[in-house]
Amino acid sequence: QVQFLESGGGLVQPGGSLRLSCVASGFTFSSYAMSWYRQDPGKERELVAGITSAGRSLTYADSVKGRFTIFRENAKNTVYLQMNRLKPEDTAVYYCNNGFTLPMSTANWGQGTQVTVSS
Repeated sequence: QVQFLESGGGLVQPGGSLRLSCVASGFTFSSYAMSWYRQDPGKERELVAGITSAGRSLTYADSVKGRFTIFRENAKNTVYLQMNRLKPEDTAVYYCNNGFTLPMSTANWGQGTQVTVSS
C-alpha cells in the first residue's frame, strides 16, 4: 500500500528555516516524480514543489521560488523540502505525494506536517 510519512514541521519565526522530510513506501520510489503540497484551513491544497524521478527537473510555486528547494535521496525513499526565509503566509500543513505537478495517490495522503511561521 502506498504510504507517505511527513516530518520536520514546527514553529519558526519569520525569516527562519525548516527542512521537511517525507519517507514514501509501497511503490518503486526511484521511478516516480515526487511533490510537496500545502493546505491552510479553508483553502485548497496547493502545489509547492515537484521533482522528477532522477531529480533532473524541478518546479516551484511562484510564491516559494528562490526560498524553497526540493531534493530527494532515492536510496532512502525520501524527498525533502528545504524552506528558507519563511514568511507567515507559508503557514500550512505540508504533504508529499508522488507525481510531478499533480498528486497521483490522492487516496493515500499522509497526515502531513504542520509548519507555523509566527513571531
